[in-house]
Amino acid sequence: MANPPLRAAIVPVTPLQQNSTLLWCTQTMRGAFVDPGGDLPKLRAAAAQHGVTVEKIILTHGHIDHCGAAGPFAKELGVPIEGPHEADRFWIARLEDDGRAYGVPGTPFEPDRWLVEGDTVTVGDLTLDVYHTPGHTPGHVVFHHPASKLAIVGDVLFAGSIGRTDFPLGSHQDLLDAIVAKLWPMGDDTTFLPGHGQPGTFAQERATNPYVSDRALAA
Repeated sequence: MANPPLRAAIVPVTPLQQNSTLLWCTQTMRGAFVDPGGDLPKLRAAAAQHGVTVEKIILTHGHIDHCGAAGPFAKELGVPIEGPHEADRFWIARLEDDGRAYGVPGTPFEPDRWLVEGDTVTVGDLTLDVYHTPGHTPGHVVFHHPASKLAIVGDVLFAGSIGRTDFPLGSHQDLLDAIVAKLWPMGDDTTFLPGHGQPGTFAQERATNPYVSDRALAA
């Protein structure tokens, strides 16, 4: 496809090397930052480099490396914050404390819109489907653009691994259930952008992931 409807650029931020994603509608050149955890100069530079007008911030979950800078950045850009699910409110409330622990500035905020299963989020002319995927955190959500076969999955799934579930209100079983029930039906040919590390495909993870491959789950 010469000019795909959606384009995405990954910008690793914070000492935790969290993948903040700038995604945009090629038709309108309007975009959104997913999970701007910090390093705002890098994010501003990415938007400028690609000529994208940022119209909102969208969040997968409430951890410091994913949303520590979302509040100040939204204020600076004059844009709304959408996500995560309200079950992560307690994480967002403790961003300042967690920031001190991790050496990352964190500012609590109130999103303009909490998201729930079945919601959609618009970016330019694009429409992303929202799935509630608890386990890593209780309010984690993922964003899916079916036409692009692209999913932004935060810390639910990684290339060769899955999200940690030893945090407060985490659940290993909920995470496995979310991956199998919400992600796999998007299709093996779906590319996913994780919160850390390299992108992958669901086909690859179903074949080789030690936690959620078809073989591992059948054992």
